Amino acid sequence: MAGKGAPGPGTRGPRPEREVGPHLYGLLRDLEDHVVHGHNLSTVRIVSLVPAATEIVWALGATDQLVAVTHDDDFPAAVVSLPKITRSTIPIGATAREIDTHVRDAGARGESTFHLDEQALRDTRPDVILGQTLCAVCAVTLDRIPARLERQPQVVPLRASTIAGMFEDIRSVATAIRCERDGDRLIEGLRSRLAIVELLVADLPRPRVACLEWLDPLFNGGHWVPEQVRIAGGRDVLGTAGARSREIAWDDVLAARPDVVVAMPCGWDAPRAAREAEALGPIGAARIVGVDGAAYFSRPGPRLVDGVQLLASILHPARVAPPSGALAVGVRSAV
Repeated sequence: MAGKGAPGPGTRGPRPEREVGPHLYGLLRDLEDHVVHGHNLSTVRIVSLVPAATEIVWALGATDQLVAVTHDDDFPAAVVSLPKITRSTIPIGATAREIDTHVRDAGARGESTFHLDEQALRDTRPDVILGQTLCAVCAVTLDRIPARLERQPQVVPLRASTIAGMFEDIRSVATAIRCERDGDRLIEGLRSRLAIVELLVADLPRPRVACLEWLDPLFNGGHWVPEQVRIAGGRDVLGTAGARSREIAWDDVLAARPDVVVAMPCGWDAPRAAREAEALGPIGAARIVGVDGAAYFSRPGPRLVDGVQLLASILHPARVAPPSGALAVGVRSAV
């Protein structure tokens, strides 16, 4: 999650894809072209306690070394069948307000809605455990790892709160799983894609953009999201780069006078984000779209770069195409 204390139908589908510059296709195609999967070194048994870490391992070409992931992991498809070592106490089908209430109640008790299965973790016999320290709401934090395991694994904390921090996390994971060169190549490719997007929109007017990470109650997009907006050629009118998201009032959104509102609830796909955003009603003359928050904005992994490209395709569609498969679903009530 990009910083909030909660986890997380339009008519417009994906635009036809067109080339906008070298290698600006999206992470999936980049990896198909440039990453060699599998390593010649001895296998490292990896446990991921956060989806962003899983996606970093995938982008490094080491998916086959993952032995367990979280119940929240849904990308890449290969990890869905892996053993799960976490669970959530939030009921399936809960509304945004109900989820927020569960999270607040758990926090008031000094607890979390995410729980680690210690025995399942022990059974995996990990060499490396990847986890995060940023948010106890959206993932199990590293302080939940049992003090004594059968073998002492290397624990790698992921600390990103910015895009640069995400690159550092990639480097840390690559070092831990012995594929430093793959890490360097991955970071170089991601930086190149960001530079291409920034160049393509550099001479265009910057629309005012309001990013909403949760819709009931309202939270703005935090941490890396304002950076994503800036690189994509917009001006974030609710967030500050590197700062946590915060609960905001409806009047704050109206006073910001956005040209574009992007609903990116943590954990929801684009169609559901758009459906939930319909309940907001008009926000001045702003165009409102729903996007997949989990895929492109909530998880500090390589697909944040896809998120930048998706935002640029929303703000400047004549210059930048969306990544392959990415949706921005327009909200009917706001059109």
